[in-house]
Amino acid sequence: MSLKNHFELLAAYNQWMNSKVYEAAGQLSATDLAKDRGAFFGSILGTLNHILVGDILWLKRFATHPSCLHSLREVADLQNPTSLDQILFDDLGRLSDQRIWLDRQIINWIAELSEGDLDFVLSYHDIKGIPARKRYSSLVLHFFNHQTHHRGQVSTLLLQAGEDVGVTDLLAQIPEETHL
Repeated sequence: MSLKNHFELLAAYNQWMNSKVYEAAGQLSATDLAKDRGAFFGSILGTLNHILVGDILWLKRFATHPSCLHSLREVADLQNPTSLDQILFDDLGRLSDQRIWLDRQIINWIAELSEGDLDFVLSYHDIKGIPARKRYSSLVLHFFNHQTHHRGQVSTLLLQAGEDVGVTDLLAQIPEETHL
Protein backbone atom coordinates (compact mmCIF):
# COMPACT_ATOMS: atom_id res chain seq x y z
CA MET A 1 0.00 0.00 0.00
CA SER A 2 1.43 3.37 -0.98
CA LEU A 3 1.78 6.32 1.37
CA LYS A 4 -1.01 8.09 -0.56
CA ASN A 5 -3.27 5.05 -0.07
CA HIS A 6 -2.56 5.16 3.66
CA PHE A 7 -3.54 8.83 3.73
CA GLU A 8 -6.75 8.05 1.81
CA LEU A 9 -7.54 5.45 4.48
CA LEU A 10 -6.86 8.00 7.22
CA ALA A 11 -9.06 10.60 5.51
CA ALA A 12 -11.94 8.11 5.32
CA TYR A 13 -11.33 7.07 8.93
CA ASN A 14 -11.37 10.73 10.00
CA GLN A 15 -14.75 11.26 8.34
CA TRP A 16 -16.18 8.03 9.79
CA MET A 17 -15.00 8.80 13.31
CA ASN A 18 -16.17 12.40 13.20
CA SER A 19 -19.65 11.27 12.20
CA LYS A 20 -19.71 8.83 15.16
CA VAL A 21 -18.41 11.44 17.62
CA TYR A 22 -20.85 14.11 16.47
CA GLU A 23 -23.76 11.65 16.56
CA ALA A 24 -22.92 10.79 20.18
CA ALA A 25 -22.38 14.47 21.06
CA GLY A 26 -25.77 15.26 19.54
CA GLN A 27 -27.39 13.18 22.29
CA LEU A 28 -26.20 15.64 24.95
CA SER A 29 -27.69 18.99 25.93
CA ALA A 30 -25.92 22.23 25.10
CA THR A 31 -25.14 22.57 28.81
CA ASP A 32 -23.51 19.12 28.93
CA LEU A 33 -21.50 19.85 25.77
CA ALA A 34 -20.17 23.11 27.19
CA LYS A 35 -19.53 21.78 30.72
CA ASP A 36 -15.90 22.08 31.78
CA ARG A 37 -14.80 18.49 32.30
CA GLY A 38 -11.18 19.23 33.19
CA ALA A 39 -9.89 18.31 29.72
CA PHE A 40 -7.10 20.32 28.11
CA PHE A 41 -9.67 22.26 26.07
CA GLY A 42 -12.21 22.16 28.88
CA SER A 43 -15.39 20.78 27.43
CA ILE A 44 -16.53 18.44 24.70
CA LEU A 45 -17.48 21.48 22.63
CA GLY A 46 -14.12 23.12 23.34
CA THR A 47 -12.21 20.02 22.24
CA LEU A 48 -14.31 19.59 19.08
CA ASN A 49 -13.65 23.25 18.25
CA HIS A 50 -9.91 22.72 18.84
CA ILE A 51 -9.84 19.82 16.36
CA LEU A 52 -11.54 22.05 13.79
CA VAL A 53 -9.14 24.93 14.53
CA GLY A 54 -6.14 22.62 14.13
CA ASP A 55 -7.49 21.19 10.89
CA ILE A 56 -8.11 24.63 9.42
CA LEU A 57 -4.64 25.89 10.40
CA TRP A 58 -2.93 22.87 8.88
CA LEU A 59 -5.07 22.78 5.74
CA LYS A 60 -4.35 26.46 5.10
CA ARG A 61 -0.63 25.65 5.35
CA PHE A 62 -1.05 22.61 3.10
CA ALA A 63 -2.88 24.82 0.59
CA THR A 64 0.41 26.63 -0.13
CA HIS A 65 1.77 23.46 -1.77
CA PRO A 66 1.84 24.16 -5.54
CA SER A 67 -0.26 21.04 -6.24
CA CYS A 68 -2.91 21.98 -3.69
CA LEU A 69 -3.78 25.51 -4.73
CA HIS A 70 -6.97 24.27 -6.37
CA SER A 71 -8.01 21.38 -4.09
CA LEU A 72 -7.73 23.48 -0.91
CA ARG A 73 -8.77 26.85 -2.38
CA GLU A 74 -12.02 27.06 -0.38
CA VAL A 75 -10.24 26.15 2.85
CA ALA A 76 -7.51 28.70 2.14
CA ASP A 77 -10.26 31.35 1.94
CA LEU A 78 -11.46 30.62 5.49
CA GLN A 79 -10.65 33.14 8.20
CA ASN A 80 -7.52 32.26 10.18
CA PRO A 81 -8.22 31.01 13.69
CA THR A 82 -6.60 33.29 16.26
CA SER A 83 -5.84 30.74 18.98
CA LEU A 84 -5.78 26.99 19.50
CA ASP A 85 -8.62 27.22 22.02
CA GLN A 86 -10.81 29.49 19.91
CA ILE A 87 -14.50 28.61 19.89
CA LEU A 88 -15.40 28.88 16.21
CA PHE A 89 -18.95 27.65 16.78
CA ASP A 90 -20.70 27.60 20.12
CA ASP A 91 -23.52 25.38 18.94
CA LEU A 92 -23.08 21.77 17.90
CA GLY A 93 -25.29 22.04 14.80
CA ARG A 94 -23.18 24.72 13.13
CA LEU A 95 -19.96 23.06 14.30
CA SER A 96 -21.16 19.76 12.85
CA ASP A 97 -22.06 21.36 9.51
CA GLN A 98 -18.56 22.85 9.25
CA ARG A 99 -17.00 19.52 10.26
CA ILE A 100 -18.92 17.63 7.56
CA TRP A 101 -17.88 20.20 4.96
CA LEU A 102 -14.24 20.15 6.06
CA ASP A 103 -14.08 16.34 6.09
CA ARG A 104 -15.24 16.36 2.46
CA GLN A 105 -12.49 18.89 1.62
CA ILE A 106 -9.91 16.63 3.29
CA ILE A 107 -11.01 13.58 1.29
CA ASN A 108 -10.93 15.52 -1.98
CA TRP A 109 -7.51 17.04 -1.18
CA ILE A 110 -5.92 13.69 -0.37
CA ALA A 111 -7.48 12.12 -3.49
CA GLU A 112 -5.79 14.75 -5.67
CA LEU A 113 -2.31 14.34 -4.16
CA SER A 114 0.32 12.29 -5.97
CA GLU A 115 3.07 10.27 -4.34
CA GLY A 116 5.53 12.88 -5.63
CA ASP A 117 3.59 15.68 -3.93
CA LEU A 118 4.26 14.02 -0.59
CA ASP A 119 8.04 14.52 -0.92
CA PHE A 120 7.66 18.31 -1.01
CA VAL A 121 9.29 20.31 1.79
CA LEU A 122 6.75 22.77 3.15
CA SER A 123 7.85 26.10 4.57
CA TYR A 124 5.35 27.59 7.00
CA HIS A 125 4.98 29.51 10.25
CA ASP A 126 3.32 28.08 13.33
CA ILE A 127 0.60 29.95 15.22
CA LYS A 128 3.29 31.81 17.20
CA GLY A 129 5.02 32.88 13.97
CA ILE A 130 7.98 30.51 14.29
CA PRO A 131 9.20 29.39 10.86
CA ALA A 132 9.56 25.72 9.95
CA ARG A 133 10.50 23.58 6.95
CA LYS A 134 9.28 20.01 7.08
CA ARG A 135 8.48 17.14 4.72
CA TYR A 136 4.86 17.33 3.53
CA SER A 137 4.18 13.62 4.12
CA SER A 138 5.33 13.89 7.74
CA LEU A 139 3.10 16.92 8.28
CA VAL A 140 0.10 15.12 6.76
CA LEU A 141 0.76 12.20 9.12
CA HIS A 142 0.89 14.66 12.04
CA PHE A 143 -2.39 16.20 10.84
CA PHE A 144 -4.22 12.87 11.02
CA ASN A 145 -2.53 11.87 14.28
CA HIS A 146 -3.59 15.17 15.88
CA GLN A 147 -7.22 14.50 14.98
CA THR A 148 -7.06 10.97 16.38
CA HIS A 149 -5.42 12.13 19.61
CA HIS A 150 -8.08 14.72 20.38
CA ARG A 151 -10.98 12.54 19.20
CA GLY A 152 -9.75 10.01 21.76
CA GLN A 153 -10.11 12.69 24.40
CA VAL A 154 -13.60 13.56 23.17
CA SER A 155 -14.71 9.92 23.12
CA THR A 156 -13.58 9.59 26.74
CA LEU A 157 -15.44 12.78 27.71
CA LEU A 158 -18.53 11.51 25.91
CA LEU A 159 -18.35 8.16 27.70
CA GLN A 160 -18.04 9.97 31.03
CA ALA A 161 -21.17 11.91 30.04
CA GLY A 162 -23.02 8.67 29.30
CA GLU A 163 -22.60 8.47 25.49
CA ASP A 164 -20.59 5.59 23.99
CA VAL A 165 -19.08 6.32 20.58
CA GLY A 166 -18.59 2.61 19.92
CA VAL A 167 -15.71 1.12 17.97
CA THR A 168 -12.97 3.67 17.33
CA ASP A 169 -10.19 1.48 15.95
CA LEU A 170 -8.71 2.23 12.54
CA LEU A 171 -8.76 -1.55 12.09
CA ALA A 172 -12.51 -1.33 11.49
CA GLN A 173 -11.80 0.68 8.32
CA ILE A 174 -8.96 -1.45 6.92
CA PRO A 175 -10.32 -3.56 4.08
CA GLU A 176 -9.88 -7.32 3.99
CA GLU A 177 -7.34 -8.53 1.46
CA THR A 178 -8.69 -11.06 -1.00
CA HIS A 179 -5.34 -11.95 -2.59
CA LEU A 180 -2.10 -13.06 -0.98
